[in-house]
Amino acid sequence: MIYYVAIFLAKILEVSLMTVRTVLITRGEKVYGSVIGFIEVVIWLYVVGAVLVGIKDDPIRMIVYAFGFACGNYLGSFLEEKLALGVLTINIIASKENGEKIAAILREKNIGVTGIAAEGITEIRKMLIIHAKRKRKNEIIKLIEGSDIKCVISINDTRTVYGGYGIRK
Repeated sequence: MIYYVAIFLAKILEVSLMTVRTVLITRGEKVYGSVIGFIEVVIWLYVVGAVLVGIKDDPIRMIVYAFGFACGNYLGSFLEEKLALGVLTINIIASKENGEKIAAILREKNIGVTGIAAEGITEIRKMLIIHAKRKRKNEIIKLIEGSDIKCVISINDTRTVYGGYGIRK
C-alpha cells in the first residue's frame, strides 16, 4: 500500500512541477524552468522505474500512476494560479468621462494607467491600458467593478514588460 501511495504522490509532485516549469519558461524564466525541469526528470525516472518493474504482475500501479497524473495536473494548475507569476495587460474601454474617472480611481491605488483617445460607434471613448503583475489582477478588477462605471474590460497575458510604473524587468 505504501508503494502505491509513493507512486501516487511522486507523480502528483512531478506533474505539478511540470506545470509550473512550463509557465516559467513561457514567461521567459529559463533558469528557474531548467532547475525545476531537472528535479522533474529525476522524479519521473524514479516513478516510471517503479511502475514498469513488474507491471504485468501488478497492473494497479498503472492506475495509481494515471490517477497521480490527473491529480498532478489539477494541483499544478491550482498552484500556478495561486503563484500568479508574470505580467498581464488589462484594456478598459469606457466613455471619455468614465474612462477618466476609472483612471483616477486606479492611480489612487498606485496602478499605472495609460489613457488613449478612441472612437466608438456613436461617441468618443477612452481606452485605458494597464500593465500589472498577475497577483494584482483581482484587486484591479474589484476596483473597476466597485466603481459601478459601465465599461468593457479585456485581459491578456503578457510575456514581458520593460520599464513602466510599478513594473521593472
